[in-house]
Amino acid sequence: MVFFSSCRVSSPKLCGSVVFVAKKQQQCVIAIANRCITSKAMREGLPPVSKPPPFPYKEKRYNFFRALFDPTTSRLDENSKLIVVEGPPAAGKGVLAKELADDLGMAYFPSPTVAETYINDYGYDLRQLDDQMPDSCKSYDENDFLKDPMRLNGAKAARFQLSKFALRYKRHLEALAHILNTGQGVVIDRSPYSDLVYITAMAEIGIVSKNVYNYYHSVRNNSLFALWRPHLVIYLDVPVAETRRKIEARNRPYEKDSKMATPEYLQSLIDSYKKDFLKDISTHAEVLVYDWTKPANTEIVVEDIERVNFDQYGIYDAKMKDWRCYDKWDWNNNRQVFTHSQHYLMAHLNVPPIKCPEVAINGAEYKIYETIKDEAPGNKYAKGFNTEMGDKGLLFKLS
Repeated sequence: MVFFSSCRVSSPKLCGSVVFVAKKQQQCVIAIANRCITSKAMREGLPPVSKPPPFPYKEKRYNFFRALFDPTTSRLDENSKLIVVEGPPAAGKGVLAKELADDLGMAYFPSPTVAETYINDYGYDLRQLDDQMPDSCKSYDENDFLKDPMRLNGAKAARFQLSKFALRYKRHLEALAHILNTGQGVVIDRSPYSDLVYITAMAEIGIVSKNVYNYYHSVRNNSLFALWRPHLVIYLDVPVAETRRKIEARNRPYEKDSKMATPEYLQSLIDSYKKDFLKDISTHAEVLVYDWTKPANTEIVVEDIERVNFDQYGIYDAKMKDWRCYDKWDWNNNRQVFTHSQHYLMAHLNVPPIKCPEVAINGAEYKIYETIKDEAPGNKYAKGFNTEMGDKGLLFKLS
């Protein structure tokens, strides 16, 4: 049996007594001494900490010469942590993650969507080209997945889930880059580590084949080693019946009547969360589990987070292993890789589907797709060089 560092909240209550406040203030001192995460409220009244301003990593390149005068560790503090909020659909992950980020002074990274990838840099929606595309290359976003998960015998659903994994992988890289360049912690809605629960549930109810399931895991095993796992995972536990009720209440297009919202699928999803994801991630990260049938006050969760001591583990412990570097140059090198070598790390996702032809697209059809896509408004050249979209062009950039 695996035991999780967990806190279940069944009937959360706020305590407003003076005694509680005094104890909380005393606890704050211990938390800071133990390098625990502290909220913005806890930091009020404390002297400001002197550290460099956030490095503009999206505009400037972090290289060897900058590293000489800008060591990564100079920005890191007790709040330079990666927190992931997990749970079944409609649990309220995004709402809680956003509120936690605000209370803790961290950045909120929402869960990415496939639909976003169809909008290019100029706002043109590539889904408008579907009538020109072969069936295998037509767009397939979240609504399509809910509406028709068995399209092309499940091949579209298989590619969709692989795309979701790739998007979450990239979002995780962006979170790591943000922490190491700014020192600000990140609260993220879901992660690539938990994505396996969806492919597991899809395989169990017959949406994808065992062949696809095995290929997905080959991609997963070939890529996740390059990332750093989160410091803390917060799992919102919601029973299937309540999950169904919430799905019906939010009334998203095609969702409540979808095969991907049946009690059988949701139960498989929740079982995989507990059996596969939480069991594995708890070997590295701290885990807080909440009964979220009735959402608790965010302040309760913040207080629980402040009690977690992330520095209690030694150099040989598996917990927090990913976040221990040999020296300042090991920190600097990892910062450079996560920031400027994301395309190389993303290449780990490119596992040839030799034994899984259903996820591949016919070469002739893919060529048609590429030709049509490249001729779309704003797609002919890189951003900034498409004169038909109002860009000034190369001569302006060189002047």
